[in-house]
Amino acid sequence: MQKKPFLRISAFELINLRKIENDHLTYCRTMEHPYGYIKDDKVYLKGFLGTADREIGEVKEDEASTLAYFESRFEQLKEKVEKLKTDIQENQNKGSFLMKLIHLRDSLYESDALGDFIPLIDELNQQEEFLNEIIQANRTKNLEVKQALILEAESKKDDTDWRETTEFYKELKLRWIKTGPVEKEIQEEIEAQFNDSVQHFFENRRHFYEGLALQAEENIKVYEALVVQAREAHDLPDAKMAFEISKKIQKEWKSAGKVPAEKRQPLWDEFSRLNNRIFSRYKRTLNPGPQMHPREVMKKVETLTDEIKRLAGQPTTPSLINRAKEIQQEWRKLPPRKPKDANLLARSFQFFSDIVFEKAFLEKLVHGKYADFDEKPEAEQIQIKTALLKDLLHRDQTEYDTAQGNSDNFQTRSSDFEIMMKKKLFGLKRKVDVKNYILKQLSFK
Repeated sequence: MQKKPFLRISAFELINLRKIENDHLTYCRTMEHPYGYIKDDKVYLKGFLGTADREIGEVKEDEASTLAYFESRFEQLKEKVEKLKTDIQENQNKGSFLMKLIHLRDSLYESDALGDFIPLIDELNQQEEFLNEIIQANRTKNLEVKQALILEAESKKDDTDWRETTEFYKELKLRWIKTGPVEKEIQEEIEAQFNDSVQHFFENRRHFYEGLALQAEENIKVYEALVVQAREAHDLPDAKMAFEISKKIQKEWKSAGKVPAEKRQPLWDEFSRLNNRIFSRYKRTLNPGPQMHPREVMKKVETLTDEIKRLAGQPTTPSLINRAKEIQQEWRKLPPRKPKDANLLARSFQFFSDIVFEKAFLEKLVHGKYADFDEKPEAEQIQIKTALLKDLLHRDQTEYDTAQGNSDNFQTRSSDFEIMMKKKLFGLKRKVDVKNYILKQLSFK
């Protein structure tokens, strides 16, 4: 049997044979698709518009079903593009879809699907151009509207009808907010022009009301000073002089500036009450009624003074206070002009009347502070009253010392001022003396 000759091949030929074999095997493992392919059980999308081939998945069951799956995903993308196009056509505010379009187009470059992406991207590009034209037209219109609003804001910025113009600017700002944007390059400038005019008005308004508040504080001081003068006039013994002062300060009250009603009303209540009393007393001097003989007046003065002095030495009770009020009413019925001999008794009457009502005030304080005050031992009751009375005394003494110092500092003083200041100092001194008297009463118990 003749032997077949041994085939010798070179190393170079062997390498080429292996390359051919590998290429054949590779071809056998690759399945083509119009827009992609399957290679080594991996699914690839062919590059488009300058992008490289990209792996988008792998074969799960078989190649045909795998390709169908990625084709269906592409169909879903087509539907999204069509829906967006329909939304743009049907909606009034078309510019609002621009960012959604851009995001959808960007997502197409990364979508795991098989299909022709180029027509979809072209369609979105056309829609973007369409939207940009609309947006540009809207921004031009918005600029015209906002420039008109700026002119309106500028025209009223120095108006001082604060209430009406404030409402005007509130409505103007709403119109500004509802107007769409302008070109980004001028957005900041336009906003600044509008805001400058609006803020100019509100700054003016703020300064105005701050000035009113400061003026109101000064006006309140004027009203408070007039109330003090009314109190001092009320305490003057000369009814005619008190009446003349009352007329003067009432004119000053009318010319005083404005203050908030809630602060002015309490001052007015006291001011008007004091002036009414001054007028009533002055009217009584004009129509004194039945005349009393001086001896009869002196006898009545002595009787009323003795009785009020006796009440001042007794414990406070409701019936005692009622009787003290009745005594005061009887005193007021006496003629304003009393005999000179009655002056000392009149001071004594006032002093002991003050003691009666100061003790009543002290009782009210201790019972308000201690609900069980009446159940406490007498020594403790005296201790509590003494402590409270010393606090009140310290306050009155300080007020008296201050008034005395202020009086000494005045360089020029009218006669009316002298009388009023003396009356005030006398009243403050009497308050101090009354409390000291009650403290002595407590110390003897």
